Amino acid sequence: MNILYVCHRFPYPPDRGGKIRPFNIIKHFTEQGHQVTVASLVRSDDEARQGEGIRQHCAQYLMAQVGARAALARMVAYLPSRTPSSMGYFYSPQLQQRINAVLQASRFDLIFGHSSSVAQYVEDVRDIPKVLDFGDMDSQKWLMYAQVRAFPLSAGYRIEGVKLQRAEGVLARKFDYCTCSTLAEAETFDSFNTGVRCGWFPNGVDADYFRPVEASYDPDTLSFIGRMDYYPNEHAIVDFCDRTLPLLRARRPTIKLLIVGANPSRRIRRLGASHGVTVTGSVPDVRPYVQRSAANVAPLVIARGTQNKILESMAMGVPVIASQRASGGVDAVPGEHFLVASTPDGYADAILRVLENPAERDRLARAGRGRMLSHHTWRGAMQRLSAQLTESVL
Repeated sequence: MNILYVCHRFPYPPDRGGKIRPFNIIKHFTEQGHQVTVASLVRSDDEARQGEGIRQHCAQYLMAQVGARAALARMVAYLPSRTPSSMGYFYSPQLQQRINAVLQASRFDLIFGHSSSVAQYVEDVRDIPKVLDFGDMDSQKWLMYAQVRAFPLSAGYRIEGVKLQRAEGVLARKFDYCTCSTLAEAETFDSFNTGVRCGWFPNGVDADYFRPVEASYDPDTLSFIGRMDYYPNEHAIVDFCDRTLPLLRARRPTIKLLIVGANPSRRIRRLGASHGVTVTGSVPDVRPYVQRSAANVAPLVIARGTQNKILESMAMGVPVIASQRASGGVDAVPGEHFLVASTPDGYADAILRVLENPAERDRLARAGRGRMLSHHTWRGAMQRLSAQLTESVL
């Protein structure tokens, strides 16, 4: 097949959540012998240079660069309209022209879009089967933002969430089939009553790259992993340090916390002034930090879809303590493969259960990795996607 694949973040290198899923889908299509044309955006010259590495995984790629000022201007321009501002952030006239040109020059057998933000580029294309992979229902994330931010930001996020939810329903009806990353996201989509069929296939994890090591871990060390310029991560770890860490220190004074991720904000950097808290900033490889931890925490209040950091930690045999919302994106059983909490006391109890009981830590480490090998491999996820496409579109 000749496939046009459109995504909102340039999918190479696959080093963050919005790139990992698209990259593995593209790689799968190419390995199956299909010709894939990738179309996406970059935000800087550096990202453009790095993105050229995608050429070994596709037949050709279409790239357009959008600067921060242009993106912000389009977002502001959309404020008084019914169109979500996030659509403006991910729109490029140059990319639209290139997509239109390649559609005129070539005959495609399938158009595959990843995220609602890029559906706009191909929404009016007819006579070609089209699939829209929402991944997460982004509208619900904006509505979550509205619950935790103060006015007037809360009002802005609520308006954007309502506008985007309406747009998601309208766009879905212009595609033949829709997909999501979790059953919960698919159920949310179904609640929109679009009449369009929707399936789900999970995110995977590279269990060979993210694997356990023989080196011993530090029984007093916790880790939190994620981009620290991403508000849900910042909100989660600041709240954890304010409300849960003091409870842990009262019961285990030697406890330490590693906050590992690129571009920490000023609020995050200030956490590093606290005794026992280390803020690393960007690191070349997160694995050593996770692997020397007794446990990894994911206390996210704002969470949709799958948190790849949870999959990666579990694949490395490091027990995870996650929030209720973050746990919904993992195809695993709370209490059996990982632990789930919803209050500071609950987090403290679950964390100490792991730190103070090596046998329990070992049980969770083995069970968590086993679950990743059985339910969160990219091979299994892509087999599921292929079956859905065969049944519903092709």
